[in-house]
Amino acid sequence: MEYIYSAVFDHNQDDGSYTITFPDLPGCISEGKSLTNAFDMAQDALTQWIEYLLDEKQTLPPPSDIKTIAVKSNQFVNLVRATIRDNRAVRRTVSIPSWLDVKAADAGISLSKVLQEALREKLRL
Repeated sequence: MEYIYSAVFDHNQDDGSYTITFPDLPGCISEGKSLTNAFDMAQDALTQWIEYLLDEKQTLPPPSDIKTIAVKSNQFVNLVRATIRDNRAVRRTVSIPSWLDVKAADAGISLSKVLQEALREKLRL
């Protein structure tokens, strides 16, 4: 699931850092040492904030129109996207040859872990 919210980036002229706030999500604040770092930090903060709200079964506020957000001269508004993944484990039935199962068990290999790693590599995630 993807969520997009407006973020206000406040540039600190003294050290070049940025403070990021989300007008629709009071208390969701982050900082970045550079503009690139600030964009990464904004995405991390938004993702964690939304995950928390969803875990707590709280309603997400609707995002404001970016054009309605007033900023000062040292600020700008940008959209930030958070991709929320459902990380709950699901059971799947897979078939492998018996001899391969024995070899994996003898080697202490977790089939679930190997399958997850292989799928991530195959899907380039």
